[in-house]
Amino acid sequence: MTENENDVNLIERFNNGDESAFNEIAKKYQQRIYWHARRMTGNHLDADEIVQEVLLVMYRKIKTFNFRSSLYTWIYTITTTRSINFIKRRSLKQAFSLHDVENDQKSETDVITDLESKEEVKRLENFLQYIPAKQREVFILRAIDGLSYKEISEITGRSEGGLKSNYFHALRKLTEMMKNE
Repeated sequence: MTENENDVNLIERFNNGDESAFNEIAKKYQQRIYWHARRMTGNHLDADEIVQEVLLVMYRKIKTFNFRSSLYTWIYTITTTRSINFIKRRSLKQAFSLHDVENDQKSETDVITDLESKEEVKRLENFLQYIPAKQREVFILRAIDGLSYKEISEITGRSEGGLKSNYFHALRKLTEMMKNE
């Protein structure tokens, strides 16, 4: 049974009154939700809060899931939306400034390669908090989660061209921040 077929089975069981099916869905996706939210927010406690919100939304709305996309894509969309909303709420409380960037001598591929070390990942998570939410979202989905532009487009509802532009700008800003640290 494929992952998609298993998800369909679990959703049908839940919709027919089997509460344990939702628990299986939650267990299956909870870690992915957490890490996506953690990368988006850069904070463990915020990510935990978002996981709870996402699971609650899933529980309430899973009956409306229409199988036009995979369950994983649907959950990613919810997680991304909740994370961005959380960041917006948080940014209203905190003021932070974005620094202007200059041309970079370090190649863009070097930034991705640097992500392999844990130290670099921690630095990157910190730097991600200083770029606009849309750029952060695309960078995380593309560079860290390994999704294609087509998949990201399905999740965000934005054009692939716009996503590529956001990714390029995020990568440029992150490269500059890492260089100047």
